[in-house]
Order: sequence, then structure tokens, then C-alpha cells
Amino acid sequence: MSRAETTPFDGKAFIKKLSTAPGVYRMIAADDSVLYVGKAGVLKNRVSSYFNATPKSARIMTMLAQTARMEVTVTRTETEALILENELIKALKPRYNVLLRDDKSYPYVLMTQEAWPRIAMHRGPRAIPGRYFGPYASVGAVRDSLNLMHKLFKLRSCEDSVFRNRSRPCLQHQIGRCSAPCVGMVPARDYAESVRRSSLFLEGRSDELSDDLVKSMEAASVRLDFEEAARLRDLVASIRSVQARQYVDGRAADLDVLAIAMQGVAACVMLLAFRDGRNLGTRAFFPKTNGSDNPEEVLAAFVSQYYGEQQPPREIVLDRDIPDRELIEQALSSAGERKVQIRWNVRGERAGYLDMARRNAELSLSSERTSHAAQRARAEALRDMLGTDDLPGRIECFDISHTMGEATVASCVVFDAEGPVRGQYRRYNIAGIEPGDDYAAMHQAIERRFRRAVEEGGVMPDILLIDGGAGQVAQARSALDELGVKGVALVGVAKGPARRPGDEELLLPDGRSVHPGSESPALQLVQQVRDEAHRFAITGHRGRRQKARNTSRLEDIAGIGPRRRASLLRHFGGLGGLKAAGIEEIARVDGINDALAERIYATLHGLDTPDMNDAKSGARSEG
Repeated sequence: MSRAETTPFDGKAFIKKLSTAPGVYRMIAADDSVLYVGKAGVLKNRVSSYFNATPKSARIMTMLAQTARMEVTVTRTETEALILENELIKALKPRYNVLLRDDKSYPYVLMTQEAWPRIAMHRGPRAIPGRYFGPYASVGAVRDSLNLMHKLFKLRSCEDSVFRNRSRPCLQHQIGRCSAPCVGMVPARDYAESVRRSSLFLEGRSDELSDDLVKSMEAASVRLDFEEAARLRDLVASIRSVQARQYVDGRAADLDVLAIAMQGVAACVMLLAFRDGRNLGTRAFFPKTNGSDNPEEVLAAFVSQYYGEQQPPREIVLDRDIPDRELIEQALSSAGERKVQIRWNVRGERAGYLDMARRNAELSLSSERTSHAAQRARAEALRDMLGTDDLPGRIECFDISHTMGEATVASCVVFDAEGPVRGQYRRYNIAGIEPGDDYAAMHQAIERRFRRAVEEGGVMPDILLIDGGAGQVAQARSALDELGVKGVALVGVAKGPARRPGDEELLLPDGRSVHPGSESPALQLVQQVRDEAHRFAITGHRGRRQKARNTSRLEDIAGIGPRRRASLLRHFGGLGGLKAAGIEEIARVDGINDALAERIYATLHGLDTPDMNDAKSGARSEG
């Protein structure tokens, strides 16, 4: 055994070497895993509190007993310590820290970073270049905001594939919700100004926006541009009207209200958000407390981590005081470059909002715990059906999706004891197989997922669900055997003769096939995981298929520029019509000669050299 495993950590000796500067400390176990990450305004004082005679909770005592060594990082300021602590918690996921679950499903308003930006709702990873406003508490709140933005500022909402190929304004322009930049009906300078003003509105700076519009209106009047002045006047009136409706009940302009409910170590933080006076609704969060039963500690960790990722409002109201409140307040103000105030002892309407948030937190926590109990009952039933000793800690499910062999995608979803683990979902674009060969697709997907796990020592599932019958299960088993993977319970999920939910046949690892029936908790869990894999596969397949269809291969042909490309698509009504055309038909389009028509036909039909006889014999459609 190593020295770290046999010699207890000498905390008092470690404290003697510590600085009184601010910084971050890490408690590390004998296996080099990080147990806890904490911040301190004075490192020496904070760390010494763990090793004095003051009584400590069982959780802290257990953590100290597992600590083999400690490391510290000195920072210049307490604010830097808070920022570094959040970054380390997110990266290392320490065993004893309160963790805010990484949920990519929050809805945002996205304003893309393009010559002609579009504005739309966005969910998922923020991979598209642009500005993200939010997160919003509900999809309905996003849609309300977008509806208002289109009425006020007339920004486009269409996808780029539509935007590039318009030849006349769409219905959105005709009903006054878009300025039609696709056909040049608005100057670039004016559109950019609308983008800037809409950003001010989404940031909650309506007063600043109104003042800006009034100045522009007055300037337009001075230069006798009365039409522009009237348009700006109407826009100012619309914004004032919105503000009047928003403030009729006295609600604050830029405010988050947070309340926490706890039952043992289970916690729910309820967020009630107001932006620019608009009530964006509530959203419940269920942080992973890792054994902490202290609501102040959990709430402080939530505030620190949540607003480390999201733009904080000017005012945050809490249902209780939290440790390091002033430090967090200072850090959020510094990061957001504006004053952020954290309050907890409030009266009047804010106290009413807190009461509403508190009640909703308690209801959501009770509902979540009931849901967890049902989830555990389903897991126990599945354990009993498979005859294993332990509850399944990790379930993975694979599904294949394609349309007549086109754009085949395999999905892998992951569930643990608490439900879906979306951050670990994976998709595999399948290539090199005969179109429509689901068996080969399943073999390739399983081989790719588990080869990497074998080579890199990755995590293995307890149960591997395969959406399919004996053929798909055989391919999955073959791939696992080739890689030498053992200890994974392989279960096939085959649809019944009527293909109705509840009629599924489960192919078990011991060779048995069972029909649990719709009332079986085990089948309900399997259905939940299988349906999620099916949804994730279909979404990926549709995205891949649409990308292939939107990405015109015309762009890869020498001699085809934006103008000729637009002419071709307009002439044939889209890429599908162009694919269905023969060479002679393509050559009739203005600007397309016979040689270029041959290249176009060959490219769209995957030919190295065009077969003139087949091509001229008539149109042929190939999806």
C-alpha cells in the first residue's frame, strides 16, 4: 500500500504552511480523486476550521477521513477565488460538493452572428455563433418574446436555406413581421440598427432603447424625413405601451426570486424570473447535494454555479441568507460589469414572490421524490426480472434510424438511477454499409462505442438495451465478443405482432424471451429508455438528412456561383426538381451551357463521367 493509504493526513501541519491570501483549496483522496473544492477569503483561516475541535457533521467527518492530501491555489482576489472554484467544480465534479446538474434543455432566444442575423428560439448546446438571451423559464415565455420582437423590430426568423433562395417576400413580410432582407427590401445599415435595438430590448434596457429612439425620431424630423420620424414615433409608442402593461402591477424590471425546499438531502431550488418587467415564469432545479442537508450551503452553491454560467439580473432575492453572500455579489457584479444586488430579508411584493416560489419549490420537491420512488420501483422490477443482485446503475440503449437507407444514424442514450443523463448521449453516423442494413448498422455502432471504452478504460453499462429483435441482438453480442467485453447484460426489445406499446417482447441474456405486459414496472422502465433512444435517433437522422438536402452539391461544381445556383433552384423549384431533370432540361436554364449541364447532372447523380444516353433518355429521380 502507498503511504497515502496508510498514513492519515496531518491537517494541522498543513495549515502551518498556508498563506493568509485568498484562494481555492482541494481535498484529494488516496486514489487521486478530488473529494471537495472550496474557496476562501483567507486560506489559512478557512482550512483550519476543518481541523479544530468544533463539532462537524457526519458528511464532513467522512470526507476528512478519506482525505489523503490537500492542494491550494492562491488568487489575487476573493472574486477570482469564486470564479476558479466554479470552474473546478464544473470540471472535476467533486464527490462532496453540491453540484448543479448540467441541463442543456433551457430555452433561449438566439440572435445569430451573420450579415443578416436571424432571431429564433434555441435549445441545446450553444454551438451556433451568436448571442443567447436567457435562459427562459418556459418555451411559452420565449415564444411571447419572439412574437413581440418580430412585431417591433421585424427581424427575420427563417432558416438560412430558405433565406438564400427567396425571390420574393414571404408571408411574414406581408403581415408586417419581417423587413424582407432576403430580397433586399431593407438596407443593411437599417437592419443592423434593428438588431442593435432588439438586443437592448432583450437585455431589459427598454428605457435606454426608448431614449435612443426618441433621439433618432427628433433627428429625422430635423432633416425633414417625416416618414422615418413617424415610424420611430409608432415604435416608441409600442414600447411605451408594453412597459405600461408590464408595470401595471408594480413588478420589478430585472429580478430573479429563488427559494429552496429540502427533505433530507434532496433539494429543489425554484426560480421565478422577471426580465424588463415581464414575468418569465418559474423553473425548478434539483441540484445534486452529495450528502449535504444544509439549505443555506446548497442555495449558496446554486447561486454561485448558476450565475457563473448565466447572465445575472440586477437583483436576486433569496428566501434566506447564504454564506459568502457579499463575496458572491461582488463577483457577479464584476463578471457582469454592472451592479448585482443579492437580498434576502425583503417585504411587500418581493415577499409575496418569495412565498409563491417557496410553495412551488415544496410542491416540486414532493413530486420529484414521488417520481424517484416510482423510478426506483421500476429499476427493482427490472433487476428481479434479470435475476441480478444489484440495481442497475447505468442503462444504455441503442437504436437505428434511417429513411429507406438514407442518412443512417445510431443513437445511444444513457440512464442512471435518477433518470436520463443527457450529457452522455451519443450519436453515430453510420457509413460503409449497404443502405437499409440495420444489422450491420447495429454492429458498427456497438463496435465503435465499446472499442473506445476498452481502449481508454471507459465506463461500461450494467444493462445494454437493443431496440430490435434477435438479429440486432446477435449483432450486438458479436461486436461485444469481438472486443472481449464481459459483464454487460444484453437485452433486446422487440415490438409485438400488433406493434402496440405494452406488447413488447424482451430477449433476456439467459436466452429466455418474455412478454411482461403493459402493467409491468420493468417494461415501463425499458419503454422509457427505448422511447428516448428512438426520439434521439430520429432527431439525429432528420438533422443529417435535412443537412444533406440543404447543403446543395451545386456549390462544389466549378462554374456554379450564387447567381447560377439560385437560377437553377428557382427554375426547377428546388434541388429535388433539379435532380429529376435530364441534361437537356438543365441546359435550357439561362447561363447554363451543355458542358456545365453535364457536370451538374453527373454530380447530382454520383457519376464519375456522365452517361449521355441514359441522361438524355429522360428525367429520372434519385432521392
